[in-house]
Amino acid sequence: MRCPQCGGDEDKVVDSRVIREGRAVRRRRECETCGTRYTTYEYVEVKPTLVIKRDGRRLPYDRAKIMAGITKACVKRPATLEQIETMVEEIEHQLVAQHAQEVPTQAIGRAVMDRLRRFDEVAYVRYASVYHSFNRLDEFLALLHSLQAAKDEAT
Repeated sequence: MRCPQCGGDEDKVVDSRVIREGRAVRRRRECETCGTRYTTYEYVEVKPTLVIKRDGRRLPYDRAKIMAGITKACVKRPATLEQIETMVEEIEHQLVAQHAQEVPTQAIGRAVMDRLRRFDEVAYVRYASVYHSFNRLDEFLALLHSLQAAKDEAT
């Protein structure tokens, strides 16, 4: 690390702290040449994830889109912002583990629906109705019947 004051490349670490929930390290350094103290940050380099749309286009992954979709589905439901953020983090970890750098939109939609189904049935139905873009009432009813059948099997 080069000193921002004198440009020297000999320094010592005076203090290290884990920050941002363990995703970064903050280091206080002291230049061996001039004695200047400065701070550096260390992060894990994450390669950008691309989302493969249905038409084949590849776009940068946008966490805010998943947050917005789940938040809309959970309007007037017993869901806190913390619970929604936890769901988004779980979905991201699952997608990265399964698909690495390119994730199909269908995989994202299925992961969101899976989390919502376990979290809140009404939020799940709201999200699924938009995701599947139902055009007819019988398609929507089929989703409701499958949800009820799965619930009956579990009990």
